Order: sequence, then structure tokens, then C-alpha cells
Amino acid sequence: MSKFKNAIVITGVIGSGKSTVVNLLKIYGFSVIDADEIAHGLLDECWERVANEFGNEFISDKKVDRKRLGKLVFSDENAKKRLENMFHPLIRKQIFDSASELEKKEKPYLVDLPLYFESSPAYNEFESVCVVYALEPICLERIMLRDGISLNEAKVRLNSQISIDEKLRLANFVIDNSSDMKHLNLQIDKFISALKSRYKTLNI
Repeated sequence: MSKFKNAIVITGVIGSGKSTVVNLLKIYGFSVIDADEIAHGLLDECWERVANEFGNEFISDKKVDRKRLGKLVFSDENAKKRLENMFHPLIRKQIFDSASELEKKEKPYLVDLPLYFESSPAYNEFESVCVVYALEPICLERIMLRDGISLNEAKVRLNSQISIDEKLRLANFVIDNSSDMKHLNLQIDKFISALKSRYKTLNI
């Protein structure tokens, strides 16, 4: 059995609305390890390393210009690999350190890990996975709106990830976020019911 037996990874594809799902689950009292938050913190801490590797044009006021760097790594596979090699070991260590602490509470907690499947086998220690699902046109619309980018750029970002169909096939739980908030809340209720039957320590 995995040493992280109480961990549930929350993942999906870009634009599926995973952050909305995680924020709703936080209201129910779930502890959350946020991989993006950890990554953003490390990027800002290590801005000099980013400047040395990619150039000063990706730095603004001693902070990494994430939008500009994101545009580069989504369009350049080599740059993406270099960034991953630089930060993945650091991100992984912080995630596992936090998970080890949360395991002591003996109740389920969430690991918000957008690229769980893409990062395999780095996170194989986490066995339970919930995929947040949305139809592709909805995902593309959300990406364009959120990041202020074109349809083509949104497609590049979406296509850089493993397809949602493949992720659904590998999921233990699915939350459908293709409709409105009423529908999403019903999906959250269904997910929590499934967790209650699996984890007797869950009191919600």
C-alpha cells in the first residue's frame, strides 16, 4: 500500500475548471497541497536561476514574468524540458514533505496536481486520482478568457497535455464541470459521498 494512502490527486486538463472544484472542496474543510502555488513560490525565489537559463527578458522587478515564460515553454519543447529539470525535483520534494505531514491526521486530503499524468512516474506514490472533466470547446473558451490568448494559442496549450479521454480512463473519480454551478455542486456532493464510503474518518 502507498505511504500516502489518504491522498487524492485532483487533476484534469487546462481549462477544465479544476481550481473552481478545489476551492469548493476547501469550503468543506479539505486540506489542499497546491502544486502550482509551490511552483510559483519557487519560481520567484529562484528568479536568478531563471534569468541565467532563459535570459533577463523573463524577469521583471526580481520576479519571473510567468506569462512570458509560459508562452515560451508551451511553444518550445526544449525550453519546457529545461524548466522542468530545474524545478520538478524541488516541487516534488515540497509536495511529498507536505503529504507526509498530512498523513499523520489520518483523514483524506487533496493534492492539486495539474500535470499528474504528464509527470508520471514522478508521483506514482499517489494512487487515488480524481479527474475534473469539461468538454474541449468549453476548456478552450475558458483558457482564452483567463489568459487573454487566441484560439490557436489555447489549442497549443491544451494539446501539450495528455488528452482528457486518456485521463478519464485512468481516473478513480470523475467530476464533470461542463455545465453550471448547480450541476457542479451536485457533482461535488457525489464525489464526497464516494469518499465517505471509502474513508471512514471523513466527517463532513
